Amino acid sequence: MSENQGVDLSSLRIKRSSDQESGRPSSGWGMKLGVTAIVLALLATGYYFLGSAFDPAIEVPLTTVSFSSPSQANAVLTASGYVVAQRKAAVASKATGRLEYLGVVEGDKVKKGQILARIESADMKAGLDQATANLGVSEAELFDAQQSLERQKALLEKGLTTQAELDGADARYKRVLASIELAKASINAAEVALENTLIRAPFDGTVLSKNADVGEMVAPMAASVSSRSAVVTIADMTSLEVEADVSESNIERIKAGQPCEITLDAYPGSRYRGFVSKIVPTADRAKATVLVKVGFELYDGRVLPEMSAKVLFLTKQTDAAEQDAKPMLTVSASAIASRNGRKVAFFVRENEAVEVSVTTGKDMGGLVEITNGLAAGDRVIGKLDDTIRDGIKVKVK
Repeated sequence: MSENQGVDLSSLRIKRSSDQESGRPSSGWGMKLGVTAIVLALLATGYYFLGSAFDPAIEVPLTTVSFSSPSQANAVLTASGYVVAQRKAAVASKATGRLEYLGVVEGDKVKKGQILARIESADMKAGLDQATANLGVSEAELFDAQQSLERQKALLEKGLTTQAELDGADARYKRVLASIELAKASINAAEVALENTLIRAPFDGTVLSKNADVGEMVAPMAASVSSRSAVVTIADMTSLEVEADVSESNIERIKAGQPCEITLDAYPGSRYRGFVSKIVPTADRAKATVLVKVGFELYDGRVLPEMSAKVLFLTKQTDAAEQDAKPMLTVSASAIASRNGRKVAFFVRENEAVEVSVTTGKDMGGLVEITNGLAAGDRVIGKLDDTIRDGIKVKVK
């Protein structure tokens, strides 16, 4: 005990910081709390920017700015179709042979009965010559048979011959007459065969295509790959009509004789008056459409078969002023909106809606005239509402 009493135990006491003694956290805890606050701030900022980047874009349709005629205001329906010749024929040969003459090319006008082409006919001519010669032989025998019959009749009256001799002479005479008829029939057959080597136009028309060349084999049914059936294709250019498919749900708007306006894609600046000539009494179940044929009241030589066309079915016939009026630049009325007292449309650029100011004119039954701000062929958002604004993210349907 006496030995431990002299030892200083103060050096073994645990030293505490002033923060610990006062009950406050140490500086290490403060640093951790600061880092946590910074991380939370960064997460909040990232969520804001990333959230705005991944916001779903508005899906929008596009429509095209195009020229329309003043008749559009009277249109009850628009349909597309093609110009089709109602009288069209692939002219072929009735005989089989090698084509030795072709007298027309594409675009030539032909008359009914005109010889378009000819196949080799030497064997047909030989057959005709043989039939003609046989007729000559039979006609030469006719005189002798007739004289023999007359002699036998005279001799029988005098009792100088028998009935059997007379009957034989009469039979010979009838055989000669029959042979003459047979020879004439053979001549007719040979003439028909020779005529079949000539390929004639079945009606007045225009040559659309040439399907065979001189030297090729032609046959009525084109039985082999080395032979042709049609030599030329012709069409009656006065029978041109537009054949358009009209939806079943809209066919009740169409009636026979209804006035129409026809525009060809090849000549968008020209318009032709037309009328509904026929509604084909059957529907296409695959397309749910009915075929409507639209005739031209008057057209020019620029209208050609298989041209694509657009047909406006009208409530009334256009007058001369409307017919001569120039087409107007139009767009769907739903593509124009009023914003802050201005008429605007919206382009789509880099997946954003871009506002453009426009000036409008006449309303044309679902379309509106554009006098400034847009050009033909421009693609703009086709249906606007309050959600579409400048700079908003959009996605084209």
